[in-house]
Amino acid sequence: MSDDEKDDSADPNGTAESAEAGIRMLVFGRTDVGQIREHNEDNFLVADLSRKSRSLMEGDRMQTVGRRGTALGVCDGMGGAAAGEVASQLAVDIIYERLTEGEPPLERDDLARRLVRAVEDAGVRIFNEARADRTRRGMGTTATVAALLDQTLFLAQVGDSRAYILRGEKLVQVTRDQSLVNQLIEAGQLTEEEAETFEHNNIILQALGTADTVQVDLTHVELRQGDTLLVCSDGLSGMIRADEIREVLVSVSDPLEACKVLTERANLAGGHDNITVIVARFEGDSLPEATADDTLTYKKYALSEAASADSTMRAQAVQTHDVLTPDMSDEAARESRSLRVGHTMMGMTSPVLDDAAEDADANRGRAVPSTPPPVFAQDDEPVDIPTTGWPPHVVGLTVLGVLLVVAVTGFVFLR
Repeated sequence: MSDDEKDDSADPNGTAESAEAGIRMLVFGRTDVGQIREHNEDNFLVADLSRKSRSLMEGDRMQTVGRRGTALGVCDGMGGAAAGEVASQLAVDIIYERLTEGEPPLERDDLARRLVRAVEDAGVRIFNEARADRTRRGMGTTATVAALLDQTLFLAQVGDSRAYILRGEKLVQVTRDQSLVNQLIEAGQLTEEEAETFEHNNIILQALGTADTVQVDLTHVELRQGDTLLVCSDGLSGMIRADEIREVLVSVSDPLEACKVLTERANLAGGHDNITVIVARFEGDSLPEATADDTLTYKKYALSEAASADSTMRAQAVQTHDVLTPDMSDEAARESRSLRVGHTMMGMTSPVLDDAAEDADANRGRAVPSTPPPVFAQDDEPVDIPTTGWPPHVVGLTVLGVLLVVAVTGFVFLR
């Protein structure tokens, strides 16, 4: 056992400000396949980084935030039943591993940098895995991960899974969806009411593993006593309205029961996608009481330039001889994705975004009929047509010669 592990196990609460003051967290997480999907491509992470534990047994549901902090995350996989599950599982595993490596963070910025690096590393690994195995091409996953060391809660966002904070009876979304719909709403080209039936509402702008780079959106919240964090996949936020989520969190204080009720309501609303929910309630003497002056909103966090963790990472090239090319499974070929990635970032042009923006402008003021998610099948792959390999002029002369022979033969027989 390393000295670091000995220190963590001997004093799991450490000497960090949060542990001295005693930030306590009552937490639970739950995932459900839903009513339509045959497989669950979601995964979630609830980790006590000080104890290096990912358990949700009864004794682990009340945690004291220690010297390494706590991590809570939801990943929504895409790319076929098997590939989507692989991508989301890789993401939670890699993020957990990176956050538990090395010495404990010394301050909040250190934890924030580690969080960003962990998410970036997960994206690189998934991208390389997808390139190395033909059955997993196109796989990816969203990632919404919260990390807490002291009273500052950091949130790393890629994709359209969400995080909310309930303070008193007010529920606020503290992450921003990286989706086409959200971009159009913010640009004033689509209203929230129109967004509910917008035909391109399945398009996200980023996902881990679908490109060789990823831009992690890092935000933060200054916690107050009694704050409740909800992290969820769009299987929840896409099925029940925010007002109903708020109602459940206000009326159900136990995170385990809240997760159960929210999952059941999403299923009753149709359960069109996998549903994953984490609920955590924070208490502790180091957390100040909420006041009327507190502002709860989406807030970007600027990391100092001293570290390179917030820079974009690029995947290493995969050599041709390393790439496996087995046939895609029938199951993966039939899978209908609820997410489709447009490889673009804010401010950049894309045919998908431009066409959708035109559609939004054309349909302002009236509802747009909803369409099923696009189906990506093996049949959609480019088809290679076998050829003789002859030069085009030789092929042309050959065809003319055959036609001439047929014409002469017909003339002889008809005489």
